[in-house]
Amino acid sequence: QVQLVESGGGLVQAGDSLRLSCAPSGLPSSVYAMGWFRQAPGKEREIVAAISRSGRSTYYSDTVKGRFTIFRDNAKNTMVLQMNNLKPEDTAVYYCAATAVGSILYVARRADEYPDWGRGTQVTVSS
Repeated sequence: QVQLVESGGGLVQAGDSLRLSCAPSGLPSSVYAMGWFRQAPGKEREIVAAISRSGRSTYYSDTVKGRFTIFRDNAKNTMVLQMNNLKPEDTAVYYCAATAVGSILYVARRADEYPDWGRGTQVTVSS
């Protein structure tokens, strides 16, 4: 089981940007297909974005497409979610997830595909 450490959450105003990072312990992050999910109070956990092992394939939910970018920083062994033009509805706890299952181009989109999860980082966007 891999430990995932998230960082970068915080309180910002609408229109601001934040960068979330997720670093897996032990093996290189390129071993894992990874994703970001979020959960707002009273709502179910939903996928935000996901990236394949190679970094060549990505997925974004419709609500963040065009505003968020997911990518790998192999030099730092991290997976990054760059969030621009944040909106109050982006307020949630953001979770990093990882799976070693699948080809290097496979993007896992469902929460049940990920066996390993971080503890979450709070993102709050004020209007």
